[in-house]
Amino acid sequence: MKIILANLELPSHQEAIISLLDMYCRDEFGSGKPLPDETKNGLIEGLKQARGICFLAEERTPTNTSEFIGLALCLPSFSSFRAQPIINIHDIAVAPSHRGKGVGQALLQGVEKEALRRGCCKVTLEVRDDNTTAKAAYLRAGFQPTTPETLFWARELE
Repeated sequence: MKIILANLELPSHQEAIISLLDMYCRDEFGSGKPLPDETKNGLIEGLKQARGICFLAEERTPTNTSEFIGLALCLPSFSSFRAQPIINIHDIAVAPSHRGKGVGQALLQGVEKEALRRGCCKVTLEVRDDNTTAKAAYLRAGFQPTTPETLFWARELE
């Protein structure tokens, strides 16, 4: 398995990003239903506009073809307190058949490596309080709650 920085211009990478995000969306910690068609149709262009950074976990199959088994979808941000860039992990997803095999940890390491290359001061993420599996994975990777703990709030816009 290797972690690659996705090229948002490559159709195979575009398809992998959409497919893995759709898989994640259908999961219990997603919305529990597929990505709407309008989201699938606008996702790649939206990522380009937001300067999204996507990492793909790629594995060679026994027939020597590539299979994308994981995704870390990230967005660049900025620390005003430190005047340095940040990478925020917005979504991370691993195909169910590959969970518990180190794919998530490899994706997190790939994000960290790219963040260091870009001169970022930190990598951030949000995690649902009831997602104990993800929280344990993030703790293993060195993430920890902020002190004081930061809450992620939202206001839906209609």
